[in-house]
Amino acid sequence: MAGGGRVGESGAEPLVLVEADGPVLTVTLNRPEKRNATNAEVLCRLYDAWGRLDEDDSLRVGILTGKGPTFCAGMDLAEIGRLRAGVRDNEWISRLQDDPSITLKAFLKKRRPAKPIILAAEGFARAGGTEILQGTDIRVAGESAVFGVTEVQRGLFPLAGSAVRLRRQIGYAVAAEMLLTGEDLPARRAHELGLVNHVVPDGQALAKAREIADRIARNGPLAVKAILATLRDTECLPEAEAWPIEERYGNAVMRSGDAVEGPVAFLEKREPVFTGT
Repeated sequence: MAGGGRVGESGAEPLVLVEADGPVLTVTLNRPEKRNATNAEVLCRLYDAWGRLDEDDSLRVGILTGKGPTFCAGMDLAEIGRLRAGVRDNEWISRLQDDPSITLKAFLKKRRPAKPIILAAEGFARAGGTEILQGTDIRVAGESAVFGVTEVQRGLFPLAGSAVRLRRQIGYAVAAEMLLTGEDLPARRAHELGLVNHVVPDGQALAKAREIADRIARNGPLAVKAILATLRDTECLPEAEAWPIEERYGNAVMRSGDAVEGPVAFLEKREPVFTGT
């Protein structure tokens, strides 16, 4: 993976920690002194992490979280100015200058892994922190977490997808208020609206996310990927247009060896051994 072994701006650790533990890949924003704001290195490492999740067949689910009391404060505003100025004073910013699509792919807009990603957010997730949330599939928040798309307060546009995605996930009126005021949404309200799945005591978001990830990882990987693809590919389509997509993904799963193994294991009262074939 490009840049995977290099140190970050502090000289001690990379600004994104990527750890595989069995079938689960945990991706941790590691810039707590900057409230995990994303800079060029963070974006490149996120991009690489999502590529690893997609390409490594031993991985079945990802978790995205942040180190310290804050999930993510969004894009580092100083880095925006550097990118606009065409600065090339380190390998990370040079990568973004050479391939600007890395930014939106890192934020899960232009590319999403074919495997599910679970968000574990503590503290606040503002601007890009809430934008990347909308590209994840299942979300867990600490009780004190807050979410906000704050770009409008700085005269900026939320280009990582919120102006399109947010209204589809929580409804037009609430999305419009969030986007046009830039004000925060507390975790409990986000849960009521369906923006997050679970609200847990502060400090427990990652543990809950791992519990969910482990449950997903025990399921048939072909079925998980096919169901996820169907959810995404049929979003906002009329049912008549969605059925052929569902059937194409579903029939491929039902012809697989895993679809034989699952029922046999159930009848034999044992755990299934899925191979992804």
